[in-house]
Amino acid sequence: MSLPYFLGCPSWSENAWRQYLYPQDARPNQFLELYSQVFNAVEGNTTFYARPAPATVARWAQTMPAHFRFTAKFPSDISHGGDLREHLTAAESFVQLLSPLGERVAPYWLQLSKAFTPQRLPELAGFIDGLQQPLAVEVRHRDFFAKGDAERQLNRLLLARGVERICLDPRALFSCTSRDPGVLHAQSKKPNVPTRPAAFTQCPQVRFIGHPLLLANDPFLTPWVEKIAQWIEEGRTPYIFLHTADNLQAAALAQHFHARLMTRLPGLPALPELYREPAAEQLGLL
Repeated sequence: MSLPYFLGCPSWSENAWRQYLYPQDARPNQFLELYSQVFNAVEGNTTFYARPAPATVARWAQTMPAHFRFTAKFPSDISHGGDLREHLTAAESFVQLLSPLGERVAPYWLQLSKAFTPQRLPELAGFIDGLQQPLAVEVRHRDFFAKGDAERQLNRLLLARGVERICLDPRALFSCTSRDPGVLHAQSKKPNVPTRPAAFTQCPQVRFIGHPLLLANDPFLTPWVEKIAQWIEEGRTPYIFLHTADNLQAAALAQHFHARLMTRLPGLPALPELYREPAAEQLGLL
């Protein structure tokens, strides 16, 4: 499969995806191989919470195709642990840990907390300049979304260094009025920030946090279908990762997004299908 953009989910290890993405008899240790037959990218969400063991990285390196992209998040002790410049050695060690993946780790993601204020932008500049790795940055402090000096300073800093600003779009999630615990938990954890589409490099980065009902996402997806198509037509290679509250439907949402993009860009290939309904005789229907 050769797509002109990168499409994926927060992870590949959802048992519930056996209901529609993976074969029902798939084992967890097969999920990455199966996932990478359908999608060509994944958010490295797990690395934010814990560093993988070297043996795990080696296994990933054996499984991920060469064209696959793993946008590894820096661990939280680096991104949320005080002055970023003091964590450059730890960041370099993390890069070294993932080095068996080679160019498949591109870009690294630095997810900053809402406690990262505009006054700390010199830290970010020092971190970027010291790291010298392909990087994308997500900010959450409200001043970076106020269309004022703070946002302009951030954008100028990133643009000058060839660093992408990750666009988080949580509008579909926060449009949901469900009292489901998974939805409420996601709404309590995800930042309800304005959407800021940015293309500072050849590879714009988008995180779409969806509504648990698949078709309820369509009004929010429509602008992204057009934006991703436009970026592709400009010769860029955008990334888009699709989430749902508990991520049980994240892969279905990604499949749905691609189907919609195919109507906008008719030359796009379809995604491979791995799942097959159980045979009728196995269900005792014949």
